[in-house]
Amino acid sequence: MQPGNELSTKIDATVPTAARMYDYYLGGKDNYSADRAACEELDKVVPSTRALALNNRRFLQRAVKVLAEDYGIRQFLDHGSGLPTQNNVHQVAQQIAPESRVVYVDNDPMVLVHGRALLDQNDRTAVIHADMRDTETIFSHPDTQRLIDFSQPVAVLFNSVFHCIPDSETDGPPALVRRVSERLVPGSYLLMCQLVSEDPEVRDFVTDFMDQATQGHWGRVRQEKDMEALFEGMDVLEPGLVEVSTWRPDTEVTPRQQTMEWIEFGGVARLR
Repeated sequence: MQPGNELSTKIDATVPTAARMYDYYLGGKDNYSADRAACEELDKVVPSTRALALNNRRFLQRAVKVLAEDYGIRQFLDHGSGLPTQNNVHQVAQQIAPESRVVYVDNDPMVLVHGRALLDQNDRTAVIHADMRDTETIFSHPDTQRLIDFSQPVAVLFNSVFHCIPDSETDGPPALVRRVSERLVPGSYLLMCQLVSEDPEVRDFVTDFMDQATQGHWGRVRQEKDMEALFEGMDVLEPGLVEVSTWRPDTEVTPRQQTMEWIEFGGVARLR
């Protein structure tokens, strides 16, 4: 499969995208009425989604800080990065270690436009327009080759993106994680989380709603056991796999997820 060859470079404002909906929930301005309308409909069934998005973003920032500060990681490959916001991966990592290098990957053409504008003056960071499942294109891309030394440990990020991928033997989350892990040296790290729910009605509603709203650019809401399976054979960092607002909170007053109709569930693991 070469999904990267099929990507459109046109921005369609009439069809919601996960990246622009996420941007809206984070308080960004790079979204359209179709994205906002979809969020409003989603909120009727899962009203905690805005808080969930904010907590997920904070988790990403904390995890990158821990990987850079405590584990010495200087290379980050961010799959499905979404639209730039405040305290992006490169900003968090480079504040700790200016030599840190970051490659962002997304299939939304709007991400490409805004990401490249943001990174125009930063030669240690790049954004690639590619399908996150297209491992060969991503790893062989000139910008990836320029910035990432795969003979050294890398942190690969799959932050809140697996629910955008349908189940597939060749391109579903298990196959993607396996394909990426095989290209990394021991001592590399994977950050992985996705939307999960133990309520079958929530899973079915959100999966069907998002599949229709995004015109098929969606996978499904899964269960905690599905995420746990992705981490098999890896050394999961403390506190293990959790609802992400509880992953190494900065303080006791760090915002926690208050309602649990669905949650972001996952963690960070080291490859053996």
